[in-house]
Amino acid sequence: MTPPESPADLPGAAIDRIGGPAAATGFRGSLAAWFRREARDYPWRRTRDPYAILVSELMLQQTQIATVLGRGYYERWMRTFPDWASLAAAPEESVIKHWEGLGYYNRARHLQRTARLISEDHGGRFPADPGTALGLPGVGRYTVGAVLSFAYGLPLPLVDGNVGRVLARLLALGAAINSPAGLKVLWEWAADLLDHGDPGTHNSALMELGQRICRPTQPDCPACPVRAHCLAHRHDLTASLPVKAKAATVTRRVERVVLADRGGRIYLCPESGSRRRGLWRLPEIDGEAAADLAEILRFDYTITRYRVTLLVHAASVAWRPGAGPDREGAWFSLQDQEAWPPLGSPYRRALGLYTDLRDSLDLKG
Repeated sequence: MTPPESPADLPGAAIDRIGGPAAATGFRGSLAAWFRREARDYPWRRTRDPYAILVSELMLQQTQIATVLGRGYYERWMRTFPDWASLAAAPEESVIKHWEGLGYYNRARHLQRTARLISEDHGGRFPADPGTALGLPGVGRYTVGAVLSFAYGLPLPLVDGNVGRVLARLLALGAAINSPAGLKVLWEWAADLLDHGDPGTHNSALMELGQRICRPTQPDCPACPVRAHCLAHRHDLTASLPVKAKAATVTRRVERVVLADRGGRIYLCPESGSRRRGLWRLPEIDGEAAADLAEILRFDYTITRYRVTLLVHAASVAWRPGAGPDREGAWFSLQDQEAWPPLGSPYRRALGLYTDLRDSLDLKG
C-alpha cells in the first residue's frame, strides 16, 4: 500500500485511513493504556479546576514545561493568585511581575481579563459552552478543547504542535501542518479519533506522545504504543513527515540600550506602546548616541520573526534620562531584584550578565 499523497485522496476520514472502526478503537485503547502507565505527574493533572488548567495552558504557550515547572512559575502564580477572584482583583503590575520571564505578556493580561469576566459575568465558573468560552480573551479553539475536556470531561478535540505532528505521521498527512488546509484536516481527524468516553485522557495522551515519543527529530518509534497503527512507520515516512510550509524569513535588527549605574543604582524606564504595557526596560538610544559610549556586552534574542542583537552600552558620567518614556523612569538598587519593576526578558538577562561582570569593569559612577 502506498500512502496517499494528500488529504484529498481519502477525504478527511481518519477512521478509514487508520483501517476502520475496530482499528480506531484499538488505537484509542493502546494510547490510553500507555498514558495511564507512563504519564508524567504535572500539578495541573492533579486537578479538575478549570482555573488551574487554564493557567497552565496559557503558561505553556510558547514556553517549555521544564521552564514553567523548573523555575517555579506555575507554583508561585497559584500561591499568589489561587482562583478567579484573586486574579481579577490583583493590580496589573503584580500580575505582570509574576509573569516576568515567561514573555508574551499579553497572555497574562488576557488571563486577568478572563478572570474578571468570569467573576463578573459567569458566576465565577468557566463556561461549559464552547461558543461562550471562545469569547473570552486569549482563549482559542485549542484552549477551549483543553480546558473543557480536562476539567469537565466534555468530548472536544484539540490540536497543538505535538498533537498535529502525531496525527500527521499516524495518518500520513501530505499537506503542510502549518497551512490552513492541513490544520483543517488535523482538526477533523482529531475529532474523528477522539475517545468520547474519556476525552481528557485521550487528549493528554496525544500531547504527551508528541512530547516524549513522536518528537520532531529522532522519534522513538520502538517505544511508541501506537506504532502498529502508524502509516508513517509502516511506509518508512517518519523522517519526511510532517510536512511544513516554509517559515517566514527572519529579519535581523539591532537594538541599543544604555545601562546607567550610579553607585549600585541602575536606571530603568517604562516601555512604550500597548503590547508591552506594564513592563520596564533599559533606556534605548540611537546609533549616533551609542558611538561615544563603551559597549559592555551584547547578545541575540528572538521575538516573533525578528532576530535582535541587543547592544548594552555604559552610560557616560554626564548621561541623564532623555525625553518620552525615559523621563518617566526611576533608579533601582542593582542588588535588590525583588524591588525591580516587571522587566522584559532581554533586559533582565542584560542586568544579570552585567551583575556578573560588574566587579571586573570600571564603570561604576
